[in-house]
Amino acid sequence: MSEITVTVASSVGLHARPASLFAQAAAKAGVPVTLTSAAGKSVNAASILGVLSLGIGHGEVVTLSAEGDGADAALASLAEMLNTDLDKQ
Repeated sequence: MSEITVTVASSVGLHARPASLFAQAAAKAGVPVTLTSAAGKSVNAASILGVLSLGIGHGEVVTLSAEGDGADAALASLAEMLNTDLDKQ
């Protein structure tokens, strides 16, 4: 299993638009991706409701994990998204 830890850069965290963009990208990743909050709660990263339920704010550290062919590339791409302020795109 591949894992990567990322600090959320979006100014409002993973709420509304940033969460939607992230969940859509996770759904297209080609591998199942899990998003885990600093509090230890994990959800399917492709689920917009799951992502929103974590209540992740700006500057919070999250962990992405995936398994299978292409997991490293998928995690790198998703981590890059989280390192970007998705509210300003």
